Amino acid sequence: MMKFPGSVLVSLSLFVAETVTALYLSSTYRSAGDRIWQSLTLLFALLPCVLVQFNLVFVHRDLSRDRPLVLLLHILQLGPIVRCVEVFCIYFHAGRVEEPYVSITKKRQIPRDGHSEEVEKEVGQAEGKLCTHRSAFSRASVIQAFLGSAPQLTLQLYICVLQQEITAARSIFMALSLLSIVYGALRCNILAIKIKYDDYDISVKPAAYLCIFLWRSFEIATRVIVLVLFSSVLQIWTLPVVLVNFFAFFFHPWILFWQSKCTLPENIEKAMTKVGTAIVLSLLTFLYAGINMFCWSAVQLKLNDSDLIDKSQNWCRLALYYILRFFENAFLLLMWYLYKTDVYTYVCAPMLFLQLLIGYCIAVLFMLVFYQFCHPCKKLFSSNISEGLVLCFKSICFICRPLASSPSAEKADLKSPDDTENDTQASYKGNESQNGNAHQSVSSNA
Repeated sequence: MMKFPGSVLVSLSLFVAETVTALYLSSTYRSAGDRIWQSLTLLFALLPCVLVQFNLVFVHRDLSRDRPLVLLLHILQLGPIVRCVEVFCIYFHAGRVEEPYVSITKKRQIPRDGHSEEVEKEVGQAEGKLCTHRSAFSRASVIQAFLGSAPQLTLQLYICVLQQEITAARSIFMALSLLSIVYGALRCNILAIKIKYDDYDISVKPAAYLCIFLWRSFEIATRVIVLVLFSSVLQIWTLPVVLVNFFAFFFHPWILFWQSKCTLPENIEKAMTKVGTAIVLSLLTFLYAGINMFCWSAVQLKLNDSDLIDKSQNWCRLALYYILRFFENAFLLLMWYLYKTDVYTYVCAPMLFLQLLIGYCIAVLFMLVFYQFCHPCKKLFSSNISEGLVLCFKSICFICRPLASSPSAEKADLKSPDDTENDTQASYKGNESQNGNAHQSVSSNA
């Protein structure tokens, strides 16, 4: 029995609901004469729509197939609806007719008592098509979340702070945007697990979904609120902070790629030129930077690898990200606290400051619970997260120890020659006095 395509239905529902609400809210901004808010709302609503259409066309390779009607519907921004209808047609018609061709896939089971068995499974054409559709919609959810919903939520919350008013339409829109971001982050986690452990038959339990949902909810909500508070009092510094964050994550995979001196991977698309491959990889790193702006991406891009993802489990990288992000949030909140305006007269600033930092710590706590207890492949870890974090902190302390001991060594090296001579003379006089006392005691005894 094939699995019900519920993820496709959730992705489409969030996509349609958010797009319709964005169009309605932009019309209210137009009627109120707020042209800037109308333009930005439409931009963050239509940009991910276009990118989602490209994603669906690229995954299904429609450009190399004779399907002009499907391409036309994608141009009209109706691609996700058509794909969803196609998914449910495949699902409800599956099993009625015996398929002449099936493929056999081999997956290893998660080890139990140290033993791992390999299981063969027959996959029909219908199930293979459903798997492709699920993968395409999962990627579409990630694109929608971090290139549309995340900046949209930040914008609408910023407007609420400036206007000191939360309308019903705006509150519904912000709730949908937050739900879309959290769902996109959840799909990002599941995609990362399936790509890293592609050889294994993986089943994610409800407790794991709950942990990821709570982890991402606290992490993203606190991050968005911190950015909005900071930008509301120091508008001139908002763009530099955003650009530094974005370009740091955008160029980091490319710097590692240039240092490796490798060529671009050739298995992205057979008919694609090197220029096309470079464009696709640039869009991928653009999405990667957008994800890391708001939360941990759960993967590290590796552009010289055929899978484009570093499959090693690096706890130090995870710890470094959350430590730096925590200190960045604390610094931005401190700047907001020092330069807050009269808009926040009726807000208990110290309490809000503390609540946001605690909220981020709660997100880290749920993340630790997920990796320690609920991760579907925790038995495959070479070391669990607690051991990895302890090792990471020990290495940091080992690096910091020579830095702490170097000032005392420098003080000893910088001691003046006069001080050295004085110390030598003092020790010499002390020895002479001891010798004199010894002679006096001998003579008295005699």
